[in-house]
Amino acid sequence: MKRLSVLLLLLGLAGPCFAADENDNPAADRVKAAATVLEEIQSAPDTGIPDEVIGSAECVAVVPSMLKAGFVFGAQYGRGVASCRTPKGWSDPAFFRIEGGSFGLQIGGQAVDLIMLIMNHKGMEDMLSSKFKLGADATVAAGPVGRHAAADTDWKMRAEVLSYSRARGVFAGLELNGAVVRQDRETTLIFYGKAQPFATTLTSVSSPPAALPFLTGLAKWAKIASK
Repeated sequence: MKRLSVLLLLLGLAGPCFAADENDNPAADRVKAAATVLEEIQSAPDTGIPDEVIGSAECVAVVPSMLKAGFVFGAQYGRGVASCRTPKGWSDPAFFRIEGGSFGLQIGGQAVDLIMLIMNHKGMEDMLSSKFKLGADATVAAGPVGRHAAADTDWKMRAEVLSYSRARGVFAGLELNGAVVRQDRETTLIFYGKAQPFATTLTSVSSPPAALPFLTGLAKWAKIASK
């Protein structure tokens, strides 16, 4: 009887640990972090991505806390989440990695939040391919910043991908070349319980509950941009 009581006590103490493990989902955490980045940037009063730009984007990709390091030329690595427009709404989130190359003038190491907007059908096709190189397979340029970009129509023709970064509270367009974007198969498997290519994820609208923070944010800002 005593042994049984001890066993039940140990199981009771272990229960919360098992629950914590079950709730520890890095894929869902990344979706929430991406939603937070988008909300904070777009809620800033005089900065952010112009309504005209985000309203024209075919896909939106967010990398929370992307790491970069180096002196003038360096490397970057990050994991993000993307969604594309479909006739039925924003697609299920697709998980990706971005790595290699260098961008901009940089000194030391820091973490930045990165947003990439895929602006046309060609860029969307590149995104659906599960792997592409910015600056080679898809042209990329720093996106305009501010609440409106009506006076700056050049962004409509400059690139398939417009990129932005936020570091130390400063939000700006970002020159991003040479980096490779590829599917994060490990996180895809964790989130969906099966392996599936970008083309499947980015054209599906099953809206799993864990995806709602990001998809709701995209729908919100797309609606604001359309007004």
